[in-house]
Amino acid sequence: MTTAQTSPSPPSPAKKDPVNSTVTTRTTSTTARRARPAGRPGKVSFVGTGPGDPGLLTVRAVDLIRAAEVVIIESPAHRTLVDALRSGDSSGHTLGGELTVVEGGINDAGAALTHAVRGRLVVKHARGGAHVVRLLAGDVLTHGTGPEEAQACRKAGLDVEVIPGVASALAVPAYAGVPLTTRGSERFGVVRVDDNRRTDWTAYADDSTLVLLVAASADLMHTATAAAAGLVSAGRAAATAVSVTRGGTTTAQTTTVSTLADLGSDLGVALADGPDPAESEPLTGDVVIVVGDNVELREQLSWYETKPLFGWRVLVPRTKEQAGPLAEQLHGHGAVAEEVPTISVEPPRNPQQMDKAIRGLVEGRYEWVAFTSVNAVRAVREKFDEYGLDARAFSGLKVAAVGEATADAIRTWGIRPDLVPSGEQSGRGLLEDWPPFDAVLDPINRVFLPRADIATETLMAGLQELGWEAEDVTAYRTVRAAPPPAPVREAIKAGRFDAVVFTSSSTVRNLVGIAGKPHPSTVIACIGPATAKTAEEHGLRVDVLAEFPTVEVLAEGLADFGAQRRMAAIEAGEPVTRPSERRTPVRRKAT
Repeated sequence: MTTAQTSPSPPSPAKKDPVNSTVTTRTTSTTARRARPAGRPGKVSFVGTGPGDPGLLTVRAVDLIRAAEVVIIESPAHRTLVDALRSGDSSGHTLGGELTVVEGGINDAGAALTHAVRGRLVVKHARGGAHVVRLLAGDVLTHGTGPEEAQACRKAGLDVEVIPGVASALAVPAYAGVPLTTRGSERFGVVRVDDNRRTDWTAYADDSTLVLLVAASADLMHTATAAAAGLVSAGRAAATAVSVTRGGTTTAQTTTVSTLADLGSDLGVALADGPDPAESEPLTGDVVIVVGDNVELREQLSWYETKPLFGWRVLVPRTKEQAGPLAEQLHGHGAVAEEVPTISVEPPRNPQQMDKAIRGLVEGRYEWVAFTSVNAVRAVREKFDEYGLDARAFSGLKVAAVGEATADAIRTWGIRPDLVPSGEQSGRGLLEDWPPFDAVLDPINRVFLPRADIATETLMAGLQELGWEAEDVTAYRTVRAAPPPAPVREAIKAGRFDAVVFTSSSTVRNLVGIAGKPHPSTVIACIGPATAKTAEEHGLRVDVLAEFPTVEVLAEGLADFGAQRRMAAIEAGEPVTRPSERRTPVRRKAT
């Protein structure tokens, strides 16, 4: 999936919500709010977002969030989710119409809103006829305020729709590799526990699997040890296996395995050895405790926390528009990708050159158009939008793409590329497949080549050798981005990133220029030989070199490195650690 996209319109000033003094942020796209007949009641779609992993959203949930007029959230993670889904499609076109995002979880003082206040808030925003999407963690009607809020909407005469989400009690144990049922143990129960409610543990004294849900804001140590003591007093064996999973389904997930007897001491060690709260995001969602013999199967079934890059903090220094696909690939291997723009893409200083080229394209001046980047596709498409043109202007032209990512960007425009390199995805690879000019078969010998201002001459010279007249047009400029915030710069130099992935020589030069050299303990991964050479020239040892210059292969190469590193630690009987957890005094330069 390509990610060339325009930035959403800036938010207008925040305004106070009279219902509960929460802050409402309004963002507006170029599409106007859809007209609705006067007097028609609004509609509320209650959407369960699951315990944390956005990949667990249903297709219907994604569609509703993208089309909503008002979204009421209950956590910072929900705001991030909405921003990601509404930011635009791969061609940069903003999705949906006018959108209002409302905080519906806490008030201005940071206190949790009551069930009644949440219900009134949802009703208030829907009464005007808007389509409101209410986001709730986990499942809408399971262990939350969803039922009460939905009842308030029905009493107000509003249409209600419920989109189920994956409940924490089901998803988190699955991500921890703990089955709730097996052939020999087919029953399980779910109980929410906290410091303010008393539980009759005698009702759970049998050997069936028990799932305990503890709010992230609760005193976990006190609640967990009290529950363990209650179960033992009720008749459960002290040796019964227990798992405690925090940050479930996210890359911050950690699972502690113990017994009812030893839970207090083991959990205390795990909490003490955890990340520094000052350097990590606070965990949200329920802490999920599973009690029962099925916990012992985790050693065989753990799949999420054993991903090759699980928990790795990976720096992705690319343009903001291009970082998305690589971040997605890294997330699939368990990493937390942090995007730091090192390049800013700006319009050319002399737009007349592009204007003239676009007119020539429409008038039939060219035989070929060769796109060498997603940014080039975006720049031409923006010019087409400016002139009111569409893909029909390419009729009769042959279109080439330097690689699959660029080809995908062209396809989202409704155009099928005629030429994509069969081998190396680069200007050199494109030349190897480019046909020589034939005066009999080719009526025109000109090639339109929209590129960056710092593009190399390899493709230009190669086309000329093949008999083509290439018109090299500056479609966009690449300039060094502003330095990242001070905490990010410090993290780079102090080795708090586990890896950095470089996708071009310019990302190496610009990152070092705006943020300094990565720490010697940080794994360096490069997309190709030229990028690796630049990294070495800057005193960095390259640990991973992609076999093929694509972000997919680059991510796979880093994952293979992580898997080999993990296996070596296991075979040596050592704990599996991340590169940021083990410092090496010096990085030796490659020979």
